[in-house]
Amino acid sequence: MFVLSEEYIRGLVEGEGCFTFEQRIKRGEKVKIPVFAIGMYERDEELLRLVRISMGLPRIDSNTIYVNGPYFHNGCKDNGRIAKLIVRDYLSLKEVVVPFFYGKLRGYKGIQFREWIEKIGDKSVPYPYRQIFDLHKEGFWGSPNPFVEK
Repeated sequence: MFVLSEEYIRGLVEGEGCFTFEQRIKRGEKVKIPVFAIGMYERDEELLRLVRISMGLPRIDSNTIYVNGPYFHNGCKDNGRIAKLIVRDYLSLKEVVVPFFYGKLRGYKGIQFREWIEKIGDKSVPYPYRQIFDLHKEGFWGSPNPFVEK
């Protein structure tokens, strides 16, 4: 089976990926669930499957490829639907996503990743996700500040 290189995946994520949060209401309170996502036209759905396999992400419900559409851009209907790989499972984020990208993204995506890790420490993020922030601060994946240019 064909496997994508780590550099290829990181380049794809720098262009098409996102580190964000999903808002949910739990027991009457807003909670933020950390999410890693990549969105592309549906013709690249197989590429997203290769990304999931190559990164070693388990195929579970919270690491799913969704196809939505049609896609609207600037108020106009475009030609295709969007396929998205969405990862929100705690263990997948902690053991696969964060180590895969930690200190290895440049430009705006590196800034977005750093801010995402910092926001995971917020009280509105449920346990155990906040452990990702704690591990970051303890230097578990390397320097607690690998984002500073040398």
